[in-house]
Amino acid sequence: MTKSIGNGARPGSEGTELATAWTLPNLITIVRFLGAPLFVWFITQQRYGAAVLTLCIVGSTDWVDGYIARRLHQVSVVGKWLDPLADRTALIVVAVTFVVDGIAPAWLVWAIVIPDVLLIINALVLFRGPLHLPVATIGKVRTALLLVGAPLLLLHRVEGFGQEWILIVAQGLLAAGCALHLAAFYAYFTAAHRKYRLERAEQQSCRS
Repeated sequence: MTKSIGNGARPGSEGTELATAWTLPNLITIVRFLGAPLFVWFITQQRYGAAVLTLCIVGSTDWVDGYIARRLHQVSVVGKWLDPLADRTALIVVAVTFVVDGIAPAWLVWAIVIPDVLLIINALVLFRGPLHLPVATIGKVRTALLLVGAPLLLLHRVEGFGQEWILIVAQGLLAAGCALHLAAFYAYFTAAHRKYRLERAEQQSCRS
């Protein structure tokens, strides 16, 4: 059972949104979820090299699942909310773990977690439940910067990779990622209110 949509299709072609959750891209996204606790375990064991490799795999799946979904026409209803949820979970877990282990300063957590909490509260107040908006380009760039900066910052702790330039590049990428995270928060927040106003206007028009 499918329905035609534009999301995930190549330009000039129609895509299909699958009703089933059992697709290859969704299985890859689940691997991203499983990578989060594995990463935490490696950090607790101070196995920083393995933790860096785990982060690289987790980060690559964010691109791989989207590519496969489009290439194999396996864009699904579940995948549209599962993929951004996996992104959020990975970012929050990595940020909290970095701060707890002393790898990154506390502002990294606040810059990532607080905007996401506000978006959740905003959706609950306006729509009485979760709101699934299209993933903005700025959100994807934000995620890419954070998922590249984080492994580099951790790489600085691996024996033989303690060069100062790695630390500087990592901190720059994370700072840029956090700045875009705040910009994405503003974009999603305003988009939610626009959708709410449109729905209210349509409801009032139907009553009149």
